[in-house]
Amino acid sequence: MTIVDVRILVEGASDVEVVSKALQGLALGSEYNITISSIIPTTNVEIAKSAAAGADLLIIATDADRVGRELAERLYNELKEMVGHIERMKLPLGHDLEHVDVELVRKELRNTLVRAGLKSLQVLPGYMEIRRELLDVKGRYDQLANEYEALYKEHEELQKKYEELQSELERLRSENEGLKELLERKPRPVKIEDAWKGLFPAEPVPEERIIAIAVEKLGLAGKIIVGQGYIFAEDESLIGELLKTVYLSLSIREELEEKEEPKPQKSPEDRASAPEGTNIVENPELKPDEIERLLKGIDNE
Repeated sequence: MTIVDVRILVEGASDVEVVSKALQGLALGSEYNITISSIIPTTNVEIAKSAAAGADLLIIATDADRVGRELAERLYNELKEMVGHIERMKLPLGHDLEHVDVELVRKELRNTLVRAGLKSLQVLPGYMEIRRELLDVKGRYDQLANEYEALYKEHEELQKKYEELQSELERLRSENEGLKELLERKPRPVKIEDAWKGLFPAEPVPEERIIAIAVEKLGLAGKIIVGQGYIFAEDESLIGELLKTVYLSLSIREELEEKEEPKPQKSPEDRASAPEGTNIVENPELKPDEIERLLKGIDNE
C-alpha cells in the first residue's frame, strides 16, 4: 500500500517542537499508513507553496485565535490547488514546550488525521465513479489504439499501392503521350479536292478516274489508294508527288492540244475549182444537204 505523504505547516520554531513532541506518541505508519515528511515553520505564502507542493495531505497547524484563523484561511486559499487535501489543526493558546499539554496536541493531531480520512471517504463514491470512467476511457483508448495500429498498417499498405499505381499512371501517361504523338503523325485519308486545292488553288480538280489511272501507270498501286473522293497513302509525301505528276501531265496535254489544232477541210467549191490532179479528201462529217449547198455555190460562180 502506498504511504501517504503528510506535511505540517506551523507558525514558528516553537510550534515545531510542540508538534514533534506530540508525534512521538503516535504510530502513524502502522495506524494510518502515513508519514510526516516535514514540519515547516513559516507564515510566508511563497515559502509555504514551495514546501507543500505535491503533498498528499497538508495540515495547517495554527493558534486557535483570530490571527491563527486568518493565517490558516490565507494559506488554505493559496495552497488548495497544490496538494491533494488540506486540513486545519488548532494549537492551544499560549502554548510552549514546558507548559503545553502534549497529550492534548497529540489528540488534536489524531483527530485531524481522522477528519481527513473521513472527508476522503466522503469523496470515495465520486472517486470510484471517476475511477470507473477512467477505466472505461482506458478501455476505449486501448481499443482505439488497436484500431489505430490496424489502420496505420492498412494506411501503409494503401500508401504502397498508391505509389505503385502512381508509378503505373506515370508509365501509362508516358505511353499515352507516345501513342498520341504517333497517331498525330499517322496519315489519314484526305479529300482529293482538299489535297488538290492545297497544291493548285486556281486549277480545276481533275476527275477521280484520272488520278486512279495515274496511280496504276506509275506503279503506286498498294501504296496509294483512291476512291469515293478520297486519297490515302502511308507516306503522305506520295500524295503530293502523285498530284504534281497528274497536274504536269494535264498541263502538257493541254499545251500539245493547243499547238496541234486540226487543219480546215476543203469545201466542195474548193474541190471543183481545184486543178486537175489535185487529191481532195472528202470530209466524212459533211451531211448531204451541206454538200448540195456547197455544190450550188460552185455553179453560181
